Amino acid sequence: MIKQYLMERLSWIILFLSLQLLLCFVAYLDPTIPVASILYIIFLSLLIFSIFLVIRYHRETTFYTRLLDQDNDLDLTQIADPRTPFEQIVSDSIIGQTEQLKQLSSHNLLTLEQERDDMLAWIHEVKTPLTTMHLMIDRIEDKTIKRHLSFEWLRIHLLLDQQLHQKRIPFIENDLYMEVTNIESLFYAEIKTLQSWCIQKGIGFDFQLEKTKVLSDGKWLAFILRQLLTNSIKYSNGSDILVKSFQQEDHIILEVKDFGRGIAQKDIPRIFDKGFTSTVDHYDNAASGMGLYLTKKIAQSLLIKIEVYSEFERGTTFTLTFPKINEFLDTTGM
Repeated sequence: MIKQYLMERLSWIILFLSLQLLLCFVAYLDPTIPVASILYIIFLSLLIFSIFLVIRYHRETTFYTRLLDQDNDLDLTQIADPRTPFEQIVSDSIIGQTEQLKQLSSHNLLTLEQERDDMLAWIHEVKTPLTTMHLMIDRIEDKTIKRHLSFEWLRIHLLLDQQLHQKRIPFIENDLYMEVTNIESLFYAEIKTLQSWCIQKGIGFDFQLEKTKVLSDGKWLAFILRQLLTNSIKYSNGSDILVKSFQQEDHIILEVKDFGRGIAQKDIPRIFDKGFTSTVDHYDNAASGMGLYLTKKIAQSLLIKIEVYSEFERGTTFTLTFPKINEFLDTTGM
């Protein structure tokens, strides 16, 4: 702050030094003026001016030092009391802008919450005719038409479900209920929902579950498994999907492995990024780039470590590493 203070007062310092030089120049031109007296006056002036700068430094920098040290939030109580008219102008400007930002932030937050509530209400309203449509599709006798309609119905169902969870993620901490969850039951429920799609693509499942129970939130974990299964089914044809679980160093490991087209190596670091689809099928309009992004976000809230290994044209393996019970309790404070 000393450097900034001297730079701020540089013009005053230059003016003062120029006046002292002017006195020396006058004494040089006028022989009747004692040079020793002029030098004595200049010495006293420099001493007094230096003391003045030191005193004013503390007084003039206190306000700005507190501004620099305060947190980058909207708390106005941390602003130092202004002591000069200029400091008062700065303080009034900051307080006015902060109050305006608070009002704007509050308004935007209320708008976002209203939009979220409206979206959730709309999704729940759409589910009713969607359920009715599913019952009507089940009564269709033409198997070809029934298969196509079932697939399109499933796509709508999955998109609505993804949108529902996307809107709930910002408040996931308020919704978590950790309990011992049977992953085998979750898988069977998800596969039943995806059954028509699996039949259409000739996909089967091979379960090798040594461990079937984990500590997690069943509802959010089901969404993670749903995204991994739909991702595997989407990029596979006529092959089985291997689901395996085992214990390793007090951690339960779950693997979902397919033998589909795989993921290009250059895409692997980006597959969990929001909105990223693929550089291989860049014009795939059906991909939203949100499924794996949401999966990663939810996994982080559940303290699940998610990893992916893939070989292009040979398949992809997603690995979920569940936390130790003590590790979860220590982190969440439960």
